[in-house]
Amino acid sequence: MAHRRVRRGTTDTSVPRDRGSRIFPAKPQPRYAHAAKLHRNRIRRPLSSPPAPPRLLNLPWWLPPEPHAPTTPNPRSRHTHPAHALSLSHSACLSVVTMEAGSSKARLAVACAIGGIVLGAAVVALHVAGPVAVPGLPPLDALRRRFRRRRRPVRVYMDGCFDMMHYGHCNALRQARALGDQLVVGVVSDDEITANKGPPVTPLNERMVMVGAVKWVDDVIPDAPYAITEDFMNKLFTEYNIDYIIHGDDPCLLPDGTDAYALAKNAGRYKQIKRTEGVSTTDIVGRMLLCVRERSVSDRHNHSSLQRQFSSGHGQKIDDSGSGSGTRISHFLPTSRRIVQFSNSRGPGPDSRIVYIDGAFDLFHAGHVEILRLARGLGDFLLVGIHTDQTISSTRGPHRPIMNLHERSLSVLACRYVDEVIIGAPWDISKDMITTFNISLVVQGTIAENMDFAKDESHPYAVPMDMGIFRRLESPLDITTSTIIRRIVSNHEAYQKRNEKKEASEKKYYESKNFVNGE
Repeated sequence: MAHRRVRRGTTDTSVPRDRGSRIFPAKPQPRYAHAAKLHRNRIRRPLSSPPAPPRLLNLPWWLPPEPHAPTTPNPRSRHTHPAHALSLSHSACLSVVTMEAGSSKARLAVACAIGGIVLGAAVVALHVAGPVAVPGLPPLDALRRRFRRRRRPVRVYMDGCFDMMHYGHCNALRQARALGDQLVVGVVSDDEITANKGPPVTPLNERMVMVGAVKWVDDVIPDAPYAITEDFMNKLFTEYNIDYIIHGDDPCLLPDGTDAYALAKNAGRYKQIKRTEGVSTTDIVGRMLLCVRERSVSDRHNHSSLQRQFSSGHGQKIDDSGSGSGTRISHFLPTSRRIVQFSNSRGPGPDSRIVYIDGAFDLFHAGHVEILRLARGLGDFLLVGIHTDQTISSTRGPHRPIMNLHERSLSVLACRYVDEVIIGAPWDISKDMITTFNISLVVQGTIAENMDFAKDESHPYAVPMDMGIFRRLESPLDITTSTIIRRIVSNHEAYQKRNEKKEASEKKYYESKNFVNGE
C-alpha cells in the first residue's frame, strides 16, 4: 500500500502514519471548526508548543482557556499561527458569555420580584383571615418539652419522709428512676413530718444519708415541703429542670383532706407508680411496738417468737393487751423477679480485690450505710453476707430480727456501695468460703449488736485472722438496730397514736385497692 510522504514538522490527519509494521490512527478531530481547518491546511507548528495558560475561574468549563502571547511563527509557514486564531475565537466566546450573564441577572431579578409579590400576598391574607388552626399538630408547650428532651436527659422528682427507710422506699425510687434519666429526691423536713404525720423516728441527717446511698438516686434536696406548693413546683421546673413529679398510687392527703399533689396533676406533670406491698414504716413501727408488748406478756400466753412470725409472713397479729388495735405483720411475698430487679448485673473481674463483710443488717439504717461505704473503699468489689433469721434469734434474742431475711437482703442490695450479697451467710467464715468467693479482705465494724463472740473459743473470724486478711474498721456512726428500737420505746405513746391514725388510712386504701400495672 502506497503512502504519501509527509514533510517533517507537519501533521497529516487525512491518512494514518506508518512506522514499521505499526499503524497509528489519525488524531482526534479538534472541537472547533477553525482549529480543524488549520490542521487540514497542514500548518507548520513550532518545535516547542507554548505552555498552557492557567484556567480562568470566571469562565465555564466548556470555554477554551485564553492562550498566552504567540511565539515567533515559523518563517516557512504561509498562514496565521493557530494561537492568533484561537485568540479571535476566545474573544468572540467571551462576548457571548457576557451577554448570557446579563440575561441571567435579568431573569434572577424578575424571579425575586415575583417571589416577593407572592410572599407579601400570603402575609396579607393570613393577617386578614386571622390565626389558622392546623389539625393534628401538638401544642407549642409539648413541642418545647419534646425538644428539651432531645437536648438533655429527662429529670424526674419524687419526695417523701423516708423515715426508717426500707425496701419499699427503695423499690419506689427504682420505679421512679425508670420513668426518666435522672432522679432527684426531696426529703421532707422533721418539722413538716411532725405537723402532718407525727414525730419521725430518724432525724433528717440520717434520712439524707439513707436516701443518698440508694443506687437509683442522682440528687437529693433537703427540707422539702410535705405538700407541693406552687412556688416549690415552679422552683423544681426552673432551677432543677424537673420534667415530672412522681408518687405512688396510695393517696397522700393533707390534714385538711386535700391532695398533696393536686397542683402537679393539674399542670400535667404528674406520673404515678405502683406501691410496694407488704411493708411500710407504719408496719415496721407496729412490729417493734408489738415486740415491746410481747416482752411484758407472761409465758402463759404461749406466744411464738416474733422472728418466726415475721419470717413465715403471717398477715395479721392482733394485740392481746386489750387495746383493740391490730398491728400488721410482714406479709411480704419474695419473688425472684424482685431480687433480680434489685441486684447488680456485673460480677467481679479476674483481678478484682474482693472485700467481705457480714451481719444481720436488721432495720437497715445510716450506721450500716457508712460502714459499707468504708468497706467498699478498700477494694474493687464488696460482698455482703446476710445472716439467717435463726442465726440472729440465737445470738440476739427471740424477738429478733424485726425484718425477715428477704426484706433485709433487698435493703442491702439497694445500697450503691454493695455489689453482691450472700442470702443466708454462715456465722463462721471458713477457708473454703474464702476460696470459693476469692475473698481478699474480711472487715468488721467496731459498732455491732453482739460483740460477745470475741470471748468465745469459736471465733467466727478465726480463719481470716490466721490468714492475715482480717481488718477491723472504725464505725463512723454510733447507731445500731437497738438504737432505733429505743427511740420508739422511749416515745411509744406518740408512735402508738401515729400508727393508729395511719392504720385507718391504710385500711381504707386496702379496701378500695385496685390493680395498678407496674414493676
